[in-house]
Amino acid sequence: MIAVVVVTFSAPAEMLDRCVASVVASADVDVVIVVDTGGHANPNDSDVTLIRVPNRGYGAAANAGFEAAREAGADMIGLLNDDVEVTPDWIPPLAAQLDSASHRVGCAQPMLLDANVGQINSLGVRIGGDGAGVDIGFGDEPPAQPYVVDLELFTGGAVLFSSEFLESTGGFDERYFLYYEDVDLARRGKQLGWEYRIVTASVVHHAGGVSTGALADRTRFLQERNRLWVAFRFADAATVRRALWLSVRRLRRRPVGVHARALASGFAGAPVRIVERVRVRGDQKTKAG
Repeated sequence: MIAVVVVTFSAPAEMLDRCVASVVASADVDVVIVVDTGGHANPNDSDVTLIRVPNRGYGAAANAGFEAAREAGADMIGLLNDDVEVTPDWIPPLAAQLDSASHRVGCAQPMLLDANVGQINSLGVRIGGDGAGVDIGFGDEPPAQPYVVDLELFTGGAVLFSSEFLESTGGFDERYFLYYEDVDLARRGKQLGWEYRIVTASVVHHAGGVSTGALADRTRFLQERNRLWVAFRFADAATVRRALWLSVRRLRRRPVGVHARALASGFAGAPVRIVERVRVRGDQKTKAG
């Protein structure tokens, strides 16, 4: 059974309706769940399950949707931003990867295309030397032939998870609130031995940034703070140094106060992330022994 969770905060009604309608019309989706953190969503499809939750961030909302999907009996759970529209046959190529008996595939990501120009929006995520995440393939033309390859990091904007993966990882770390929570989840899953795939035969069209576009300072703070949190939790020493240096350099840019608060909050979160890093390494050594 396949369920799809759509997380929404303040998307225009027509945008959310287009997203939901595309999911309802797509093949092999049994349950559609909209998780509303803004309190205003009202999907016009009576078969859609609507859950309203306090706004504790994207990860918390997604986790609430995952729980509802598992209670409904789903063994695969899709996650979508409210600013995407899926193509009718987006699910089957992804589900085929999760059904693999020879590999422990925890999630499969579709190819995200820019809804306006048709170029690639994301083929997964890559972390740069300064700890910043960038979308793979951004701005490129779609491939002439579809392919499936291993993926290091997926984007949380459009992805199909196995329920087993979500149960084993505990889902998103809700402390991130927004941004880099998908990188954190992917890294934690890798530590548990899970694999991921990018599947370009599955296509999703992405409008991009609608819900957060009006919250520029808050967005900048979360992106900067969470980049540092992920670096402290997972990166090598050289990357941590470069990540901190990038934050220091950004203090020369406006809004200086936002950058300063992000650096302070990111650094304040370092001890917790380092303790978590050490604990995982200890657990891995114990299992290996």
